[in-house]
Amino acid sequence: MNFKQKLVLFLGTGFFCGNIAFAPGTLGSLAGLPFCYFLSNIDQTRAFAGIILFIILAIWIAQMAEKIIKQKDPGCIVIDEMAGIMVTLWGLPFNIITVLAGFIIFRILDIAKPFPISYVEKKLSGGTGIVADDVVAGVIGNLILRTAFIAVESFS
Repeated sequence: MNFKQKLVLFLGTGFFCGNIAFAPGTLGSLAGLPFCYFLSNIDQTRAFAGIILFIILAIWIAQMAEKIIKQKDPGCIVIDEMAGIMVTLWGLPFNIITVLAGFIIFRILDIAKPFPISYVEKKLSGGTGIVADDVVAGVIGNLILRTAFIAVESFS
């Protein structure tokens, strides 16, 4: 295996978090939290641009990693969970309540895959298919969090 392939697998597995047999998707989501923290400290427009760039990179890496591993959507690829948690927490305060709620909501959506997440997963393949369902789960998770915060504020 050459250096480029090793680098792709290092990044695609979320710095090897995905290689741990127990709950690789959960560990991949955790690996995305430092990125979320960084993005929470810059303006939302730049953070959004950073997430878009990360998603594009994640699609490319997931596509190459899938070919290296020679398996369709392997569980060890968790860069998609990293992208998904970043989308979930985008534009929201980075504090224990938001991060914990966002993490739980994202993991539930990613595991249960309700419509339209399941639809996206079935219709797309390759790197796009690996990443897109997690991005959709992240968008839904972000909307759920925002709605919950608005509801809590209205009752305060």
